[in-house]
Amino acid sequence: MMEESDPPFMEFYKNLFDDHDRSKKNHNGVSDDVEEWELPMIDLGRLDRGGWEIAGCKREIAEASRKWGFFQVINHGVSADILEKMRCEQIKAFKKTYHEKSSNHRDLNFPVGSYRWGTPSATCLKQLAWSEAFHVPLSDISNMGGVTSLRTTMEQFATTVSELAEMLAEILAEELGHKSIFFKENCLPSTCYLRMNRYPPCPVSPHVCGLMPHTDSDFLTILHQDQIGGLQLVKDGKWIAVKPNKEALIINIGDLFQAWSNDVYKSVEHRVVANRQTERFSTAFFFCPSYDTVIQSCAEKSIYRRFSFKEFRQQVQDDVKKHGYKIGLPRFIL
Repeated sequence: MMEESDPPFMEFYKNLFDDHDRSKKNHNGVSDDVEEWELPMIDLGRLDRGGWEIAGCKREIAEASRKWGFFQVINHGVSADILEKMRCEQIKAFKKTYHEKSSNHRDLNFPVGSYRWGTPSATCLKQLAWSEAFHVPLSDISNMGGVTSLRTTMEQFATTVSELAEMLAEILAEELGHKSIFFKENCLPSTCYLRMNRYPPCPVSPHVCGLMPHTDSDFLTILHQDQIGGLQLVKDGKWIAVKPNKEALIINIGDLFQAWSNDVYKSVEHRVVANRQTERFSTAFFFCPSYDTVIQSCAEKSIYRRFSFKEFRQQVQDDVKKHGYKIGLPRFIL
């Protein structure tokens, strides 16, 4: 008998499913009635054209970050070849058996603790994430051992996406009136992360999310997703579905940028809806500072108190452990 590649969700979280059945709740708030929208599309090729094209492009990036907290970019400098290789390599990695992934089989050779699935802290179904991931610090990719196609592809993807993230962060700072080298000095390859995600088919959708509603605890996230769809975000107080675009990368503002910009740029709640029939893959790059970096508003009258990234992460972990969900920036309001 061939061993299963999917994590044992139903067995491991049996008590949560039993509790859900006993309570007779038919829904956990994930509705099929969600309108599909296209995110603001920004052509970064305009940055090479000079004059008013550059200014217009930068203005659109800032506007989307203020009004949406999400946007998509084309002509972003990450080749279609690298994106396709990344997709193929992560599919191969996730097709390993669950035992091979959880025991870090020699063919994978990820850093210890990289493989994650489900939500260990979940106390009810709406807190359970029907997904698995390899969460890898960029600094550990080169230590994965051997020159494998997986390692080489991850390095190529991380290098180009890191440059994109730094450029976007500097544009966003500039649009606030700051010629900031803050990001170049504090968001280094040694402090950023790459996360490869797989969302297996979920027989209990829509009672379970692929990824529960959350905001990102970073400055910027850059996402490459497949064509399956499932990413949703809050816009004007309601959930909308993001229409996939195979040529685009999705950018979203994280909590740290919202605090740094004094609420000018918005870190928006988003989730991934599980699909009953089809698996979904994505790769996310998290643009993070070092743990010691102090986040301080660039405005004179700050909404938030100063805090270090380490303090922020610890508060998030404490809240998840205590409440089952992240509270985030409201903890740091003055």
